[in-house]
Amino acid sequence: MQRYPTWLRQTFSPDGAARGVRALVEDLRLETVCERARCPNLRECWSQRQLTFMILGERCTRSCRFCAVAHGRPEPVEADEPWRVAEAVRRLGLAHVVITSVARDDLRDEGAGHFVEVIRTVRRENPGVTVETLVPDFHGREELVQTLVVGGRPDVFAHNVETVERLSGLLRPQAAYRRSLRVLGLAASRGGSCRIKSSLMLGLGETPEEMGQVFDDLRGAGVTHLTIGQYLRPDADHLPVMEYVSPKRFEEYAALAYRAGFAWVRSGPFVRSSYHAAEGVPRLSGTGPGTIAS
Repeated sequence: MQRYPTWLRQTFSPDGAARGVRALVEDLRLETVCERARCPNLRECWSQRQLTFMILGERCTRSCRFCAVAHGRPEPVEADEPWRVAEAVRRLGLAHVVITSVARDDLRDEGAGHFVEVIRTVRRENPGVTVETLVPDFHGREELVQTLVVGGRPDVFAHNVETVERLSGLLRPQAAYRRSLRVLGLAASRGGSCRIKSSLMLGLGETPEEMGQVFDDLRGAGVTHLTIGQYLRPDADHLPVMEYVSPKRFEEYAALAYRAGFAWVRSGPFVRSSYHAAEGVPRLSGTGPGTIAS
């Protein structure tokens, strides 16, 4: 049995709200990255009626070496999925919605059009809601990024570089560090007031110098919001953890990221891409720069 340091041991117990979220997800036949990626925060977030919808099926066309989401031949896109997501948002009374997807390299537009349809349906059925999208790289295709940021107008556009440049090919053999920076840069240049967000995992052998460089690279691409968390190995088929990074180091990286110019940073062992995501939208939170989540 894998032994974790004390700061990675959770004792959270779910309440009725978490059970209600699970029932709703099952009733509407929805997928969540919370379940498929085996997020350690699932019980906490669901008890707060927070979740991240995963659209376009449960199987990814890529096989990243850190991710627990299943890969293989995907299912056909379900035409009623936008309505089902919108209905879940309505029933949960969400003010901020996070929508991600598997990679769909098999589709002509790689799922960008479906993203837009989901966003529009969610907003039509839930006036005033803010929307955050966490998207694959669309192979860096400018027209697909533009389809999403111009056609969907998300309040937050997120795409994760995941790690430093040296380790990127090891983690994401079907992606590329510089291509991810291009996607973020395209979104920043086309998205108007849209906030641009990315995420990093620690504990894979990165150095402080490399972290400083990735911060500069992300800021150069126009990224304004950043999350930093600990990589946890889903199972023996995925990359091993090289280091369990201390909470103090996470605080140091957060301070370094703010010095690099990010407007909003969340850094801590259990932080994930969409952890407490509404805090990154100022009108929905009372928090400001400098808050560290652990």
